[in-house]
Amino acid sequence: MSVSINSSGPDSAVDAAAPIRIGVDLGGTKIEVVVLSPQGEELWRRRAGTPRDYAATLEAISDLVLEAEAGLNMRGSVGIGIPGTISPVSGLVKNANSTWLIGHPLDRDLATRLGRPVRVMNDANCFALSEATDGAGAGARTVFGVILGTGVGGGIVVDGRVIAGAQAIAGEWGHNPLPRAGSEEFPGPACYCGRHGCIETFLSGPALARDHAAACGRECTAEEIAGLAAQGDGVAAATLDRYVDRLGRALASVVNLLDPDVIVLGGGMSNLPGLAARAVTATQPHVFTDLPTVRIESNVHGDSSGVRGAAWLWDSCPTRERPSRSKD
Repeated sequence: MSVSINSSGPDSAVDAAAPIRIGVDLGGTKIEVVVLSPQGEELWRRRAGTPRDYAATLEAISDLVLEAEAGLNMRGSVGIGIPGTISPVSGLVKNANSTWLIGHPLDRDLATRLGRPVRVMNDANCFALSEATDGAGAGARTVFGVILGTGVGGGIVVDGRVIAGAQAIAGEWGHNPLPRAGSEEFPGPACYCGRHGCIETFLSGPALARDHAAACGRECTAEEIAGLAAQGDGVAAATLDRYVDRLGRALASVVNLLDPDVIVLGGGMSNLPGLAARAVTATQPHVFTDLPTVRIESNVHGDSSGVRGAAWLWDSCPTRERPSRSKD
């Protein structure tokens, strides 16, 4: 029996018409649940620590969803954003930095526990969907949502629908090589994916800190580096200049391939002062057009964006059948 890539469980149409939308953001350290009305009004929110164990994670998510429904006395649709994705072929979690999820049928197991279908999507896709629905990308046809945090990811939304891709990896620009790398950037730092020089190894929060430490021997957070630069520290300013230049090159490759109406920046690094405006200037010289007009915006919903996007999954993501696999 085949099951859909985005949802598992019986009576999917019932949940699509549910009176409330329940979104779950399954992070490496916390699980956040939010309940939205169909109009986007926030009705309920809770956070809990993430157990580093699969069975305990299932229990924690189920308990939070049921607590929300008991408190509101309503049953809702359930969408979940995870730091990975569900394989369209195997139906199991893959590419998750929360490694205890890998190899498990998360959507099916939660559907069984909750007695209804659930939809599971990569957390960067949820961020992009949130900002495309009622955030910085509202009204735009094509939105590319960027996560610049502990890792680097992205999501694509076209006409209000997430584009997951044939292998459920659409938008994973963080694991492409840094474009137009200079000799001092090649082959680049090692990445957890097994390659060197991935965009993530240059644009994540830890990457910025590592680059600054290499330049001056001091370990500083991104916030501290920005503060030093604002106070006139030339080394810190140069670190930020390198970061912005690399961000511009990396985003230009997205623009040349996807040509989105708007790019929305999210994740902790998006809070660097003036980053969106500086990214526009850094991206334009590398865009393959005569009059580049790249629109790059800071997010509207902050660290709540991903969980809001998870809540919108039932409104915005069509189901797709996984390909059948031969028993031979």
